[in-house]
Amino acid sequence: MANKKVRVATTSLAGCFGCHMSFLDIDERMLQLAEAVEFDRSPITDIEHCTHCDIGLIEGGVCNSENVHVLREFRKNCKILVAVGACAINGGLPALRNFIPLEECLKEAYLDGIGVENPQIPSDPELPLLLDKVRPVHEVVKIDYFLPGCPPSADVFWKFLTDLLEGREPSLSYELVHYD
Repeated sequence: MANKKVRVATTSLAGCFGCHMSFLDIDERMLQLAEAVEFDRSPITDIEHCTHCDIGLIEGGVCNSENVHVLREFRKNCKILVAVGACAINGGLPALRNFIPLEECLKEAYLDGIGVENPQIPSDPELPLLLDKVRPVHEVVKIDYFLPGCPPSADVFWKFLTDLLEGREPSLSYELVHYD
């Protein structure tokens, strides 16, 4: 793009942060990327809120009220919103709890679990309320693109972002997204 840098924001919802680590694995290409983009909310900047961004990268599923709030903030403030990785696309590993009622999960973790010393289910108002199920991000907001993988490779991030930055419709070859 011309002289104006593209604003990029990232966040992690219910996931392992592996997609962010893979993104950082673009290594020295990050310097090239930094010439074309300005990072808004991300672990690189430690900015807390996303504001007026061109591209938002979301990793992780939606498991609590805070995730819903952050996701809606990103959708409101990002022209292009991208679901990154299996957790964002289909709930991933965090969604394994969807097969067990939430009450049973909480009971096992906080009351009956091995090594529980002070059995009580947390009820601090500062804690975000858990949703009944872990949801993929597209069930909460409109998503423009999906980057598959657990996590997507650094090359997937690079190809996707450079396509966007160069004004092309992102296209990921089979070699970049195959899992066999």
